[in-house]
Amino acid sequence: MARRTINFDTVRKIGLALPGVEDGTAYGKLALKAHGKLLACVPTHRSAEPNSLVVKVDFGDRAELLAAAPDVYYVTDHYVGYPSVLVRLSRVDADVLRDLLGMAYKFVTRNAPSRSPARKRC
Repeated sequence: MARRTINFDTVRKIGLALPGVEDGTAYGKLALKAHGKLLACVPTHRSAEPNSLVVKVDFGDRAELLAAAPDVYYVTDHYVGYPSVLVRLSRVDADVLRDLLGMAYKFVTRNAPSRSPARKRC
């Protein structure tokens, strides 16, 4: 069976199924926001590989993702200080992406300040 190509349309379809998630933009690129907080976006920094996605996650979760699947998840020097991980969309399937966006949703919707430069950067 041929594997379906994962792109931002797939990300959008999965993300919009979560409560309070809507389309948005971040630095002029496509993004998803949960209750106004950045959830995931197309990376704007040139250090990100093509066909990647920035997903907001806790630093601890990011470390676990990087250790478990370094071929799928990565960070560049630019993103090290931000609570996010870069995802190679060509290496995930819809189920993994659904779980990842669920993790991001829990992270961004927990009780935390809604405005912080480190939380908004893509």
